Amino acid sequence: QVQLVESGGGLVQAGGSLRLSCTASGRSFRNTAMGWFRRTPGKEREFVAAIDWSRHSSSYLDTVKGRFTIRRDDYKNTVNLQMNSLKPEDTAVYYCAAQGVEGGSASSMDRAYAYWGQGTQVTVSS
Repeated sequence: QVQLVESGGGLVQAGGSLRLSCTASGRSFRNTAMGWFRRTPGKEREFVAAIDWSRHSSSYLDTVKGRFTIRRDDYKNTVNLQMNSLKPEDTAVYYCAAQGVEGGSASSMDRAYAYWGQGTQVTVSS
């Protein structure tokens, strides 16, 4: 059974940093693209960042560019999201996602992802 488990969320003041981690089990995602999305109450799930299977290409939501960095460690089957200069508007539940097919691109479309974690809460206070 494939599982994605997020960790690293919490409460931080504006301007602070958090590092989210997602550990996959049940299969290797070495050759698949992975990403992070977020959702706030009353809003649609929103793309945050993605990285392709080769680690050569990544994409970001415009409002997090320059502040967030996505990286993957294929030996550990993990993908991380380093979040710096956090703002109150970054408050959300953050979800890790993995595509089901190999060789995919760093897509911002949630329908491109077959596997999802349960989410981790990030709260940024002003």
